[in-house]
Amino acid sequence: MTDDFSDPAYAMRKHSVLLNGHQTSVSLEDAFWRQLKSIAKTREISLNKLVTDIDHARTTNLSSALRVFVLRQITTP
Repeated sequence: MTDDFSDPAYAMRKHSVLLNGHQTSVSLEDAFWRQLKSIAKTREISLNKLVTDIDHARTTNLSSALRVFVLRQITTP
């Protein structure tokens, strides 16, 4: 299996979020950002709420915590 690393899903972008009433940005690949939006929609909460919840529970930097969260969601039965 070969991946096309020029695919836009691999692109790192800054995404704006509101955490505890404060605007901030996280650097995250589009593929992870889309999954976060999908998870928030499925849970019927805002993306900002989901990211805030992850932020409160994290022990690493926010971008890494978001990636691990997404991976756990899509690999846990």
